[in-house]
Amino acid sequence: MSELKTNKISTNDQNNVAIDNALGLKSYTEAQRDALTGMVAGDVIYNSTSGTIDYYNGSAWFATSANTFTFSLSYLVVAGGGSGSSGRLNTAVDGGGGGAGGYRNSYASETSGANSSTESTLTVNKGQNYNVQVGGGGAAVSGGSAGNSGTNSFFDNIVSIGGGFGSQQSSTAGTGGSGGGGGAYEGTGNSGTANQGRAGGNGGPNAGEAAGGGGASGAGGSGTGSKAGGAGLASSITGSSVTRAGGGGGSGSGGSGGGGSKNNSGTVNTGGGGGGANNTSTSGAGGSGIVILRYATADVSSYSQSGLTVSSSTDGSDTVLQITAGTGTISFS
Repeated sequence: MSELKTNKISTNDQNNVAIDNALGLKSYTEAQRDALTGMVAGDVIYNSTSGTIDYYNGSAWFATSANTFTFSLSYLVVAGGGSGSSGRLNTAVDGGGGGAGGYRNSYASETSGANSSTESTLTVNKGQNYNVQVGGGGAAVSGGSAGNSGTNSFFDNIVSIGGGFGSQQSSTAGTGGSGGGGGAYEGTGNSGTANQGRAGGNGGPNAGEAAGGGGASGAGGSGTGSKAGGAGLASSITGSSVTRAGGGGGSGSGGSGGGGSKNNSGTVNTGGGGGGANNTSTSGAGGSGIVILRYATADVSSYSQSGLTVSSSTDGSDTVLQITAGTGTISFS
């Protein structure tokens, strides 16, 4: 049986009800609310799961206010690029270019990795710590060594895979977000990750025919063709269009979006692959990745982070966070 408790009842000279103190509605979780019986149209409760005031219309529950505990967030998560190979010891054979870091994008209607459809935005809980990592690029090599793969970047369960390493002659490159390119003398390129990046090319039969690593949009050029790194993808999530995740060149140029040309490194915070080199030179390192988050400024009062390098800006009515280094956590309130 319901019980009404009050300290005082007084008349009011207006056609309404006045309450001196805050009105405290009965609080239920959403599961508890849905399990209630005997409810009639007009019953009102506080939903502690969603932070809303809910009413019953006789057949279903409806919220009368906006959800105060969650908000929608768009992301761009790019992993670190792989480094190029330095060919094979005691020869002048070029090594293959490194693959770009995996590329995942949920902003607007932009293309995601491997020319796939835009991913869905995330519903983020306020007060929850989310794990974040910005992947590093694969380290440069010399003396006839295969390259190194890049490391993963992630925001919560959105994981982009590090780019694959470039190979030496007659060997197979690394798979990754985008695959590494094969070295000259018919090294074999490798595949990218579905919906993240493209494959690296295959090396040709001559010493200067190393293939390019794959990019977020384009496959690496073959050793008998362009020898260039695959093209990256452009995003305007920060407010201006920036191309990222280009593959490293083998015996050729780097792919658009930070891919390094022969002997050169991928660009920092693009996930670009590093360029290949022969055994007398040092290959290019892979470029580090980046994690970018975008949300309506009105939805979030502040954020806090640990272990991350974060810069904040606004674009119109949205806030943009660019996380450029670190492994740690971020939360919102």
